[in-house]
Amino acid sequence: MSDPHGQGALDTFPRLLMNHARTRPDHPAMREKAFGIWQTYSWADVAREVRAIACGLAELGFRRGDRLAIIGDNRPRLYWSVAACQCLGGIPVMLYQDAVAEEMVYVLQDAEIKIAVVEDQEQVDKMLEIKAEAAFLEHVVYDDARGMRHYGDTFLLGLDELIGM
Repeated sequence: MSDPHGQGALDTFPRLLMNHARTRPDHPAMREKAFGIWQTYSWADVAREVRAIACGLAELGFRRGDRLAIIGDNRPRLYWSVAACQCLGGIPVMLYQDAVAEEMVYVLQDAEIKIAVVEDQEQVDKMLEIKAEAAFLEHVVYDDARGMRHYGDTFLLGLDELIGM
């Protein structure tokens, strides 16, 4: 599919996202219910967040061809992490959040995952449990910081921290 305005091929999700951010920046791109109230994110909002996550991932050493594990529920910031990964030429590897830690080891090892973006403390605990077996894993980035205050592991990083890099 090509861009009707002659701006190049719109053949990837990142290109489609950036095109929507240019052509309809204030239109709704995504909605999520939080505490019973719908939160709306515009195309410009999503593009800005994806760009910030991509910059943070690049700062951690994520490069073209690398694989990024994504573990968690269907949440906007996890989807934005997928798009950020693709913007950098990486390959997102989705894992079931319901999987037990031992079931994740093979995938993490086989895909040579260096960075995992996870939803919350439950997923962080799984990564800590298998860290010794997942030799390539260098960083775990978590979205929801609830319960993470007393974790001192240096390879853990909040998504807000990543965005601020």
